[in-house]
Amino acid sequence: MKKYVLILILLFLVITPAEAQCAMCRAVLESEEGQGTAKGVNDGIVYLMVIPYLLVGGLGYFIYRILSKKEKTTN
Repeated sequence: MKKYVLILILLFLVITPAEAQCAMCRAVLESEEGQGTAKGVNDGIVYLMVIPYLLVGGLGYFIYRILSKKEKTTN
């Protein structure tokens, strides 16, 4: 179990840049000179993409915890 926690912590510490714009958004935003709006839109898309994964992961963790408690009490 400690091995999995360590791997999870390491995954959160490793940050990789992500480009999450669709082709149309990219074409419109690349024509802008400062590129500030493009960075803001890209960050917003990545932020909105992370939230559902965190919610599903949290739900999966709580289900796992409940099932492991039931298994320990039956043994």
